[in-house]
Amino acid sequence: MGYGKKIYDMATDRIAQRKLKAEKDADRRRAEIYKAFPRTKELEQQIATSGIRAARAVLNGGNVAENVRKLKVENLALQAELSGILISNGYSVRALEPYYSCPKCGDTGYCEENGKTVVCQCLKQMLITCACEELNKNAPLSLSTFESFNPEYYDKRVDSSVGISPYNQIQKIFSYCKNYAQNFNVNSKSLLMKGSTGLGKTHLSLAIANEVIKKGFGVIYATAPKLTQEFEKQFRSKGAEEYQITDMLIDCDLLIVDDLGTEFQTKYYTAQLYNTFNSRMLQDKPIIINTNLTMHELEKSYSQRFVSRVCGNAERLDFLGTDIRIRKK
Repeated sequence: MGYGKKIYDMATDRIAQRKLKAEKDADRRRAEIYKAFPRTKELEQQIATSGIRAARAVLNGGNVAENVRKLKVENLALQAELSGILISNGYSVRALEPYYSCPKCGDTGYCEENGKTVVCQCLKQMLITCACEELNKNAPLSLSTFESFNPEYYDKRVDSSVGISPYNQIQKIFSYCKNYAQNFNVNSKSLLMKGSTGLGKTHLSLAIANEVIKKGFGVIYATAPKLTQEFEKQFRSKGAEEYQITDMLIDCDLLIVDDLGTEFQTKYYTAQLYNTFNSRMLQDKPIIINTNLTMHELEKSYSQRFVSRVCGNAERLDFLGTDIRIRKK
């Protein structure tokens, strides 16, 4: 995962802040408990020194096994007394310890697996979260919700070419998108939202994004022209660690690409875009693609292979009618 120094610094700092907060909270609880129940401090000190006493028992000789056994029984009794005081007064048995967000790594971001130190899953997820936030800084994520979407602007006359009115079609799409957001998981289907300008594709994809983010998933929203700029930055960095947009786009839980087909295309851009989409599909990770182009126009802009691979596996949502922004005015 080549997130670059900035993203790594953001993620590791947040993990470190979690650790610091957990330990400060534990210090506060410990001081509170010691003050209210002085015996707990004595018990903790005795438990902490039990290892030293066991070592002394071994060094002093005599019946070492019996002496160690007695110390073990004594230690268990001390622990039981301490737990009893805590529980009887409404505390957890772990009240004197830090409550780490990730018990596996103790909020360090690293853990041991098969004798090796590896990046913990909590840090991997934090890297995704920070990458999404960084790329979404200027995205209009908060401006579009399901509550603010109004189907009444759509024409209720039946379109004879498809046998349904734009109004009834958008009602179906709206219901589908709400259900998609409510049941979203990292292996949800990809969506291809297709139709003319001003029919609500961006609004509904952002509404999905808002709901998915609330569930704790990492979402990246970007217009195709914005992706062109980001891939160009990556190209200029010559693949250096400081800038690896492709990894961020592949690793996030949901990728939304708006206005596909409106961007300035280069061979490098198209290759990177295909690589991003293809990598996500190989991992069964969802993409939402919005475009004003028809399937034929998409094939002309990219290639039949590109469109077949990228759009062929997506659920198609066809938006009908004419620009509703004119009606809103």
